[in-house]
Amino acid sequence: MKKKEDNSDHFELLRKIQKNPESSQRQLAEDLGFSLGKLNYCLKALQEKGLVKLENFKKNPKKLNYFYVLTPEGIAEKSKLTINFMKRKMKEYDELKKELEE
Repeated sequence: MKKKEDNSDHFELLRKIQKNPESSQRQLAEDLGFSLGKLNYCLKALQEKGLVKLENFKKNPKKLNYFYVLTPEGIAEKSKLTINFMKRKMKEYDELKKELEE
């Protein structure tokens, strides 16, 4: 069960990063309902898998900020997780439909 939870967390995080790479860790954690520690754990796992990389840019001359970017492998993994998510949801739908018909 832990693997499915990790995949779900990673899927949601990959979606958020792709949608808004400039989000801070604090904002990502808040949006996903994660603690900051859990978010850091997930980000580190995604970085170690080569799915996300950390880039930096200067927002203003005195301040250096970071943003997260999906690697090509990250985009492929997100697509795979999306397909698996959709398959799970369709299976759940079919099971509920069958249950209601009985």
